[in-house]
Amino acid sequence: MRLLAIETSCDETAAAVMNGTQLLANTIATQEIHQLYGGVVPELASRAHVQRLVPIVQHTLSQAHLALTDVDAVAVTYGPGLIGSLLVGVSFAKALALQLGVPMLGVNHMEGHLFSTNLKPAGPEPPFLSLIISGGHTILTHVREWGQYEILGQTQDDAAGEAFDKVAKILGLAYPGGPAVEKLAATGNPQAVQFPQARLKNTPDSPRQRFAFSFSGLKTAVLYYARKLSAAELEKQKADIAASFQFALINALVNNVALAHEQFPTQAVALAGGVACNKTLRHAFSQFSASRGLQLHFPEPIFCTDNAAMIARAAQFHLANGKRSPLTLAPVPGLVLS
Repeated sequence: MRLLAIETSCDETAAAVMNGTQLLANTIATQEIHQLYGGVVPELASRAHVQRLVPIVQHTLSQAHLALTDVDAVAVTYGPGLIGSLLVGVSFAKALALQLGVPMLGVNHMEGHLFSTNLKPAGPEPPFLSLIISGGHTILTHVREWGQYEILGQTQDDAAGEAFDKVAKILGLAYPGGPAVEKLAATGNPQAVQFPQARLKNTPDSPRQRFAFSFSGLKTAVLYYARKLSAAELEKQKADIAASFQFALINALVNNVALAHEQFPTQAVALAGGVACNKTLRHAFSQFSASRGLQLHFPEPIFCTDNAAMIARAAQFHLANGKRSPLTLAPVPGLVLS
């Protein structure tokens, strides 16, 4: 099945073409205008999708050496995400599926991230633990089978990527904050400042929050520490602050996965989402996985950030199992992985 997938959940306009499990083409256009504002401006994001989506789809089909009429099915992210951005992609996919007379499938963006580690044949096979770490989400999931997921914990406030962005702003670094903080932290001492790591109580009566995360306190601790310093002192300690913040955040992630693994002793752990590009984080999880004899999986960097290839991979699985979406499909900005 030759599948065209579309991803417009936030500020990346993306399209991909997949034939079976073979990725034929993958295109991502990042909206750089948001750097001027230090974060994503929803209305600007949706406008950019309107302008870019048709050219991106045309380019992707050309890269795959296919005509539009060669497409056998259309898949699209329908949540979670920014409502205006989602509307652009879902509306386009519905119109295209109707025009071509082919099936359409709405895909959960977070499930796409789960499948991003399976874009290559050597990806994880269920059961495994998956940690999705991005600007908007931090979710630890037990993947019992493809299509069968149990959320073990998610952030109670700031997502990990969001915390990186906010700490970058505190330190006067560029947006997006993750790469900027990581680069600065590489020259700092991660033990210089002992920032707190939230340890939330397990709640057995709430299975979705048994291993919850919280990064708001960590971000606030960085803010208060920086406020105590003069401009000269802050400049001198920037690298150490960045390294210490990154150390505390990564430790919190590893510790929660370690606790979850004791209760769900799978043979593999997978990382996904934009923050999974962080080399220090990958090294920390490599050490953790090696200490327990676990397989560790993470996507190539291009598939960590929002992309349509992961949406296509998830859609191929569901389409092969007979799943379809009606043309009444509506975007759901607060969609939960289930």
